[in-house]
Amino acid sequence: MPLPRGKKPAVTAGSKMPKLSENQEEGPQVKRSSSPPHGAPKKRTAFIDITNAHKVQISLPGRKKKEAAKKQVKKTSAPSVSTKNQANLKKSSSESSEGTPAERETTDADEEEEEAAAPVEELVAAAPPAVCEVPSHHQKQQIPAEFDVDSENSEDCYMCPEYAKDIFDYLKQREEKFVLCNYMSTQPSLNPEMRAILIDWLVEVQENFELYHETLYLAVKMTDHYLAKTPVHRELLQLVGSTTMLIASKFEERCPPCVDDFLYICDDAYKKEEIISMEANILQTLSFDINIPIPYRFLRRYAKCVSAGMDTLTLARFFCEMSLMEVELVSVRGSLLASACLLLALVTKELGGWSPVLEFHSGYRTADVVPVVRSLHEMLQAPPDDKLKAVRNKYSHKVFFEVASLPLVSGDILEEVLSQ
Repeated sequence: MPLPRGKKPAVTAGSKMPKLSENQEEGPQVKRSSSPPHGAPKKRTAFIDITNAHKVQISLPGRKKKEAAKKQVKKTSAPSVSTKNQANLKKSSSESSEGTPAERETTDADEEEEEAAAPVEELVAAAPPAVCEVPSHHQKQQIPAEFDVDSENSEDCYMCPEYAKDIFDYLKQREEKFVLCNYMSTQPSLNPEMRAILIDWLVEVQENFELYHETLYLAVKMTDHYLAKTPVHRELLQLVGSTTMLIASKFEERCPPCVDDFLYICDDAYKKEEIISMEANILQTLSFDINIPIPYRFLRRYAKCVSAGMDTLTLARFFCEMSLMEVELVSVRGSLLASACLLLALVTKELGGWSPVLEFHSGYRTADVVPVVRSLHEMLQAPPDDKLKAVRNKYSHKVFFEVASLPLVSGDILEEVLSQ
């Protein structure tokens, strides 16, 4: 007999539910049982082990101390027997009694809870005092107000005003690791003129690829350090220079040129395998330590110390870039060379001599800078070489304020300023 809609058949004690066929679906009115089928695993939390984790009580760190502190605050009168004495009594009674290991564990747990219930004041008093003294070599260097040149950039995080002095002091100390000497005597196939031609060509590469000046200076430094350790044949000198420029580009540039670009500027005189092999050779010879302090960074820092204009800084950069081709100046540290170039530019622009703020930030006195200034002045007085025109042509452009065409200061005026 058909059943009316919405009603379920009454099930008697002896009646059985009709079985559903494989293709027959349950209607929405049938509710699924929340209990698992027979033999199926029980539901469990994802982060609890399925073996005996339900027997383990999970306690968060610090919960016992917080609960003990709350209990201590609620107590109005102190107990007659101290907490430690009670713990000792329980401990002695548990040791004397013939209890099971489970009872001993329970007693130990109670003892830990009672010790955790100690007053907060006792815990604070028992804690050792914090050491707040800072070692002397980690203390912040105090800069006098008249020598503070970084506070004006306190809002510019890229200028690192809090650490600028420390950074350049570190770079100046690091220079001691990269001191060079005139290595041409160890190069049987090279001479200073060949090196100057190579540097002049690297200046053209830097200008054509529009690379940073830091890339050029770092490439020259790596070239000198490699030539100081490894004899190189003259036919491979251009390969060394182009490879150091490639390495410096990877170190300094955001988008360095690829290997094929350097093969192109070498007029395909070398193969790709040769420049890759030379790159590995140079890096291994320099022990992969290519973060060499360069004079260009010191020059910009010292120019900021005296608030030098862009034209004065560019003139000092011209002097510094001309010095790259002089093998006699290879042994001069970058910070000292930058100081001498800036001082010569200040004298040329009639902006004074070596000031106390420069002495404070550079660490050099006037007497330390004078010999290098004289060497630079002698270099610039020499007639220009027709083979070495890249630097002069570069700084004769309006972008560089045409500083290469400025008249050089006379020797008498220079000596008068240096003697002050």
